[in-house]
Amino acid sequence: KFVVANSSFAMSERTPLLHYRLSTSVNERKSAHHSRPKKLSTFFGVVIPTLLSMFSVVVFLRIGFVVGQCGLYQAIAMFLVAYFIISMTVLSVCAISTNGALDAGGAYYMISRALGPEFGGSLGVMFFLANVCSSALYILGLVEAIVATFGLPEGIHPAGSLQVLPAGYWWSLLYATGILLLCLLVCLVGAEIYAKASFIIFLVVMLVLATIFISFFAVRPRTILLPAAPPILNGTGPQPPTMANFTGFKLNTLLGNLDADYAVDYTTGTMMSFATVFAVMFNGCTGIMAGSNMSGDLKNPSYSIPRGTITAVIFTFIIYNLLSLMVACSCDRILLQRDYSFLRDINVWNPLVTVGVYSSTMSAAMSNLIGASRILYALARDDLFGTVLSPAKKTSGNGNPWVSVLLSWFLVQLVLFTGKLNTIASIVTIFFLLVYAAVDLACLALEWASAPNFRPTFRYFTWHTCVLGIVGCAVMMFLINSIYASASIAFMLLLLLLIHYLSPTSSWGYISQALIFHQVRKYLLMLDVRKDHVKFWRPQVLLMVSNPRSSVGLITFINDIKKSGLYVLGHVQLGDLDTLPSDPLQCRYDSWLSLVDHLNIKAFVNLTLADSVRHGVQHLLFISGLGGMRPNTLVLGFYDDCTPKDKLTDPALADATVPTQDPEDERPPYHFPALRVSIDGKEEGNGENGKVMGPQEYVAVIADAMKMMKNVALARYFHQFDRASTISSSPGKGALYVDVWPVNLLRPDSSSYVDTCSLFLLQLACVLNMVRAWRHARLRLFLCVEEGRSLRGSEGKLGQLLKELRIKANVYTVPWDQQVALHWQRQGDADYVNSFPSNATRLSDEYLSAVNRLILEQAHPPPAVRFLYLPRPPADTRRYTAYLRQLELLTKDLGPTLLIHGVTPVLTTDL
Repeated sequence: KFVVANSSFAMSERTPLLHYRLSTSVNERKSAHHSRPKKLSTFFGVVIPTLLSMFSVVVFLRIGFVVGQCGLYQAIAMFLVAYFIISMTVLSVCAISTNGALDAGGAYYMISRALGPEFGGSLGVMFFLANVCSSALYILGLVEAIVATFGLPEGIHPAGSLQVLPAGYWWSLLYATGILLLCLLVCLVGAEIYAKASFIIFLVVMLVLATIFISFFAVRPRTILLPAAPPILNGTGPQPPTMANFTGFKLNTLLGNLDADYAVDYTTGTMMSFATVFAVMFNGCTGIMAGSNMSGDLKNPSYSIPRGTITAVIFTFIIYNLLSLMVACSCDRILLQRDYSFLRDINVWNPLVTVGVYSSTMSAAMSNLIGASRILYALARDDLFGTVLSPAKKTSGNGNPWVSVLLSWFLVQLVLFTGKLNTIASIVTIFFLLVYAAVDLACLALEWASAPNFRPTFRYFTWHTCVLGIVGCAVMMFLINSIYASASIAFMLLLLLLIHYLSPTSSWGYISQALIFHQVRKYLLMLDVRKDHVKFWRPQVLLMVSNPRSSVGLITFINDIKKSGLYVLGHVQLGDLDTLPSDPLQCRYDSWLSLVDHLNIKAFVNLTLADSVRHGVQHLLFISGLGGMRPNTLVLGFYDDCTPKDKLTDPALADATVPTQDPEDERPPYHFPALRVSIDGKEEGNGENGKVMGPQEYVAVIADAMKMMKNVALARYFHQFDRASTISSSPGKGALYVDVWPVNLLRPDSSSYVDTCSLFLLQLACVLNMVRAWRHARLRLFLCVEEGRSLRGSEGKLGQLLKELRIKANVYTVPWDQQVALHWQRQGDADYVNSFPSNATRLSDEYLSAVNRLILEQAHPPPAVRFLYLPRPPADTRRYTAYLRQLELLTKDLGPTLLIHGVTPVLTTDL
């Protein structure tokens, strides 16, 4: 008897012309486009490949198994469910394939160009492995069919004259190796040989199908000898029958086959169930992507692919259901359950079914070998795995990728050593279902992204059909084998991560960017500034950077203090667009974005062109951000004469500040202007003291920001700040300190600790302390008090406030009577006028120097950074220079220091 196990064959992408679609690379197809016209019609280019992919041995060997176990009702229900699942994927395939020409790689090309190299590469590898395993599967199935017909088991006398071939594992492996070598020779000579024979194979399969339908009417009822089954243990119980009847069309036979009657599979000895039979049957419903792989060779791809694929799917659905009905009307249940090759026994000419099985199986094996080699070639061409697959790029004179063919042949040969069809069948089906789910996901992503260039001519799909296809494929994967399905998904995710971190950036476009844009726009519209609340306040920082070469320390520090808020690097380029031939900023964005990547910070970049720095900062404060995500804090570098240090070119400095993933990586080139330093150490350039703006304009920028209700921070000495060395030098708890002086040191007569600005200082210090790298740092609050005031009372009130605000800090009281005395001595007998905004202009250098020394005296051990109170600039613009000098004296030699002025409430004690 011709017996094949119920799970011995898994239907897959067995397209006879798959190799023809995958055999040429992008450049080869472009050159071939002019040498020969696209000439394949819908029938030859789509219908035939898809029909051969979906029929093969299933139509000959599994129809009886499905009806015999499930009954006609459940069999038809299974086909309806299975075809519903694949129809959803067919709609996605048609949509993607009509949105542009496909190239080498078939499904891999569709997925990679839609979802990006990560998904495309990982699923391309799985698609390749699925074709390799599928090729081995059909070769083993063909060997099993040959041995079942012509094999001579050891120790058993031949039952007929045809049983002449030795049987056994090693003999079967030898037969399989021979068949694989034949497939290899065809693939090495050229895929065109097989392409020309595809139509003949199709005719053979259609002829066999025609004789099967004719046989139901032409063959008279007969008794059929069943294949031998394993005996019942201990000889007890009824022995399995040895004969069964082909009754012809009878109502009683149909009634007996309507309901399910699950029994033990005589080839495997396992009990069947709805899930196991459905998994076996579903293997015969795959192979739907054969037509889309031919798009480059069709006269009209956008017309042929949807119509040809859908026609093939409908035709196979009708054939499967008609065969199920005829089998149920004419064959005993015992015959269907105990003889899977009964169609040969009831055929008008018995050998014809065997010819159909052999030809279709050989076609499928060769098709999968060719397809695997072309997928491997496409993966190699895209350089997703670097030099690992570079040998697979080699081709012969006629464009045949012979190295890919040899590699695929070698892997198929390894799979042949397993000799286990059932295991391979489950893996192959799960791999292909994963690829189909990915195609649905690609179509879903393109639809959800609402990209204007996604305009497929096939419009009979929605996102609902894509979701149904994904869910259906996922359910089938876990229904077939949950362990293999989970392992396959884990393997795909591992490949995805590998490609994400190792592959170069592609020029295909990333669907993730389109989806992110779509979602971000939607949520930005939902972010209503009228619903802002102090409980959910977070710093959203605009950091103005003159030259990143000298600002690396400040950039990395502000990245820590932003607390998941908006972070924008702003830069003003002086110039007038009327006098320039083009926008000078467009070519600079790449350098800034490369800097963001290199420093590993989460920041946006905003550049502007203006006639002055002040106007440029105003532009950025007005227009930076979008919707409810706008900067609320402006950070400026301090205006002083400190010598800048280039940390983007000096490896000793850069390595201490910038985290890198690989010490051997070369630093990316940055097109930022060099720091021009003269012999005496001062920065050269235009303007006052080599700067792009003077002190008057600098203070005016501070005043402008406060008028616009923006918090302001001035950063001094951050060229001395090395984040990596600062954090690594303080591994122990408490070894790192952050000092906070929440009092207006320029107003000793008004030392309030609970105004808006003081609370803003506390909030920023607390935010810094919440960052993982700064979590072990200790906050130190310094409480300046005068003699006669209750030290313990002031400290207690501040401690209670910190407790209510959930801020953990150590409070230190600092007497400053001597410093305050210097302040009042300067006032003399003159009338003290408390004009807006303060009496800061009356401060003496002696007082400021004394306060500076007081701050330095409390630095034991020295802090990593200090937060000081920044008073408002004077209302009289003529005093801007004096105001800036006071800030300079106050912060002299303090190390990394932030002078902060807050204008909005940011703390609350409410729940």
